[in-house]
Amino acid sequence: MTEDFLYPMDDFILLGKVGKAHGLRGEVKIFSFSGQPENLHGYKEIVLVTTSGKLSSPLVIEKIRVQGKTAIVQLASVNSRERAEEIEGMGVLLAKNLLPPTAEDEYYWYQYQGKLVLDKSGVTIGRVENLFNNGAQDILVVKSGEKEILIPITKSILVSETAGELIVNPPPGLLDLTNESVD
Repeated sequence: MTEDFLYPMDDFILLGKVGKAHGLRGEVKIFSFSGQPENLHGYKEIVLVTTSGKLSSPLVIEKIRVQGKTAIVQLASVNSRERAEEIEGMGVLLAKNLLPPTAEDEYYWYQYQGKLVLDKSGVTIGRVENLFNNGAQDILVVKSGEKEILIPITKSILVSETAGELIVNPPPGLLDLTNESVD
C-alpha cells in the first residue's frame, strides 16, 4: 500500500485511496489497492479516513463505474466538486462486518497479512507484509530480514494455515530464486 492510514484494523479493512475529483457533481476517483476497482460494486457504504486517523461517518455509495485502474464513485453526501476536492487523498475503509462470508477455499487478503510463514518442515521463512494479484493468482509478499520473498498462493504451495501461521511447500528453487541478489 502506498500510504499509511491510522484506523481501527480490527473493525475495518483499507480498500484504497480517494484520488482527484471527477466532474462537477461530486464524483471522485478511487484507486483500489487490490488492483480490482470493480470489487467496489459489491459494497453499499464506505468510511473515509485521514492519514491522522479521523474517520468519517458511513457514506452511502450511489453509483460506481470502472475506468481503467480506478473506480469513479458518487457518494450520497458528496454532491459538489468542492466537497469532492475536500476528501481527496483520504483512505477508503470498509467495515469488516459488511464483508460477505467466504467459501471454504476463499479468503480475504487482510486475513493473511501479518501471519508468520513457515515451510512444511517448520523453518521460518518470514512474515506476510502484503499481497497482490499478478493476473493468474494472488502472491504473498513475505518479509524475511531485509529481503522480500514472493510466494504464489496455490493449493500445492499453501498447504495449511492456523490463526497465526501459513505453512507452505514451495517448489524446489523458489526460495533460492527470490533470495538471489541481482548485480
